[in-house]
Amino acid sequence: MIEKEVSSKKLSAAAARILDDRKASDILVLNVANVCVLSDYFVIASASSTTQVKGLTSGLREKIKELFGRIPNGDENDLKNRWNLLDYGDVIVHIMYNDERETYALEKFWNHALKIPREEWEKESEEFSAYK
Repeated sequence: MIEKEVSSKKLSAAAARILDDRKASDILVLNVANVCVLSDYFVIASASSTTQVKGLTSGLREKIKELFGRIPNGDENDLKNRWNLLDYGDVIVHIMYNDERETYALEKFWNHALKIPREEWEKESEEFSAYK
């Protein structure tokens, strides 16, 4: 499969949109480029069950592959599917069970990163909506 050229901003917005369409909650997109050497964007989303964490992760992986021809550089999950991570290099996606999200509070740790307003990532990803 040929990888399509896509900006990290567009990829992060598309990931947020895909997760939103699949009923993830409390979705946050952070521009971490100026405060982190690991990535340009973090996408953080919550799920209400470990089954949903697993489903969101596999669904997102497949949809990003279909849309952009990209597979994660890294794919991490705990055995209980309470926190899964998809690392696309320029974009890192964290899908977390609600309790883990509260416990680890990534957005507080990265509070000096720029939060991308929901309206902005929605506009950036309109073309990827399942509900056009």
